[in-house]
Amino acid sequence: MRKLLVFNSVTLDGYFSGPNGDMSWAHRPAKDTEFDAFVAENAKGGGVLVFGRITYELMMSYWPTPAALKNNPVVAEGMNNLPKVVFSRILDKASWKNTKLVKGDLAGEVRKMKKEPGQDMVIMGSGSIVSQLAQEGLIDEYQMVVMPVVLGQGRTMFDGIKRKLTLKRTKTRSFGNGNVLLCYEPIP
Repeated sequence: MRKLLVFNSVTLDGYFSGPNGDMSWAHRPAKDTEFDAFVAENAKGGGVLVFGRITYELMMSYWPTPAALKNNPVVAEGMNNLPKVVFSRILDKASWKNTKLVKGDLAGEVRKMKKEPGQDMVIMGSGSIVSQLAQEGLIDEYQMVVMPVVLGQGRTMFDGIKRKLTLKRTKTRSFGNGNVLLCYEPIP
């Protein structure tokens, strides 16, 4: 059975996006060779990328561009070539390379996808999808990079959660730039 993972950056105060969806805090100019290598390795790791419409449109507006290919060629190659699924009731088509548009019931479709053969699936961004699938018990692992930034306001990945999620830590890793990777799995 395929696994469904979440990989997101969050601020120290728990936000995955700032006011009005601002993500500039996640792209700090300070370079860290180890963290950059970690990001590049993740991009080459394979799997199926899963997005909601807003994150899909954001990613599609950058990764296929010449600027992305110049600034971060390894990540751009992964983002552009990996299979992608976008869940949307609004989009009529998905034009980014290797993207499948799914309009049906989110939880039902993910249950079917998890039973299909193939590589694991990774949700990036897409907070409304994360909170909906977390409530359904469909997320197998949460990977969060906590960045040493405090916003004071914004949106969490878990907005709208109606029941407590109990998790166990499976891995941590710290980087020289202050970022910390935290990995958790649900406790049934």
